[in-house]
Amino acid sequence: MPRSAEVDGFRLAYDRTGSGPPVVLLHGWPGDRTDFRHVVPRLATSAEVVAADLRGFGESDKHDRPPADAYSAAAQARSVAGLIDELGLGRPVLAGYDIGSRIAQAVARIFPERTRALVIAPPVPGAGSRVFGAEAQQEFWYQAFHQLDLAVQLIDGRPDAVRAYLRHFWSHWSGPSYVPAETDLDHLVGGYGSPGAFTASIGWYRAGSGTVATSAAEQAPACGDRLAVPATVLWPEHDPLFPRSWSDRLAEFFSHAELRAVDGAGHFMPLEAPSAFAAAILERCQEGERP
Repeated sequence: MPRSAEVDGFRLAYDRTGSGPPVVLLHGWPGDRTDFRHVVPRLATSAEVVAADLRGFGESDKHDRPPADAYSAAAQARSVAGLIDELGLGRPVLAGYDIGSRIAQAVARIFPERTRALVIAPPVPGAGSRVFGAEAQQEFWYQAFHQLDLAVQLIDGRPDAVRAYLRHFWSHWSGPSYVPAETDLDHLVGGYGSPGAFTASIGWYRAGSGTVATSAAEQAPACGDRLAVPATVLWPEHDPLFPRSWSDRLAEFFSHAELRAVDGAGHFMPLEAPSAFAAAILERCQEGERP
């Protein structure tokens, strides 16, 4: 298993396969790079594919540092940009969901010269004050919980607690036809269950990068400041966190965003709709480079 050079003291574990236009895949919480195990084979015959564990996840480094410095969107983006440079990928298509979507957007915003296009599933900007509604808060409670020391005391280093906690999200956030396999949960517990691993994984939320925290300060940018990298936004039908009605403000934040509905799928797009996810990536790969 290769590991990247250090960026801010973090090394990323990654898998690399295939040949052709480069693609970088960024996973969500609670997951790791194996979230794309059904997407990679659909890409590798036509693209060079890199699937990475983000800082604090999987086999990548986990450090006990202030989350805002180590695990924020900007910090994660630095590691992704470093990996792109190290592997000589030039301007890859960045694809992600959940926190991987936010990090892909951060790379495109901070390092546009390293981004050919985005293929992302929610979250995206535009939730605004709707995230504070009663129905939404019934779903987003975990982001406040992750700010508490109690979350670490109850879950970190306790594999049984990790399994029960992660099972809730993988079962509740997925669509009606998807059930996480026990072997998949075994893998997640292996990655999140060792002492310090769960704490590192929630560093993203403790850094103020979650949807609730970012929506509190969200403002639509001026027209010239919208994210200019071309983006395909795949919006699932059954994601309880991000209802389709929240897709109405994409044009306020993206200059060139194509919205595509994915029926039948829930939050875990790479596993629930791998064909649709891969097809959107390959379409972006086949487009000419931007001038």
